[in-house]
Amino acid sequence: MLFSVHVGNARKIMTDRLLQKQLLRFVLVGLATNVVGFGLYLFVTGIIGVGPKTTVSILYPVGALMGYFGNRQWTFSHRGHLLGSSFRYVVAHAFGYLLNILLLLIFVDRLRFPHQLVQAVSILIVALFLFVMFRVFVFPAASESDGSAL
Repeated sequence: MLFSVHVGNARKIMTDRLLQKQLLRFVLVGLATNVVGFGLYLFVTGIIGVGPKTTVSILYPVGALMGYFGNRQWTFSHRGHLLGSSFRYVVAHAFGYLLNILLLLIFVDRLRFPHQLVQAVSILIVALFLFVMFRVFVFPAASESDGSAL
């Protein structure tokens, strides 16, 4: 009985460490894609004059594609089928996109907050949503990944 308690604790610690490593890597991949994406968002909306929702509709798939490769290989060390994870990734991002648009509709169109502020906050909300979706739905075998260094 004592041995099973220690094994259970060891698994929990390993899972916690894996979660922390994945979260850190997810944040780093996300920072790289979103800093570039938000800069482009500000340029396209501010300099070129394209509307916020149109701009997000154009830039979102570009950032999602960049993020797929970084998260599949580095964050979650996914070794599953490329086609299956790609399909699930698209589904997760479709829901992330809808969440992003919904936030813009509510807080910009209805409540009249500045679109720059709303989009900046939306990036964080959608990122948290996507991390959970990636870990549980898109790259589920990741919990079995190796414990290699960051």
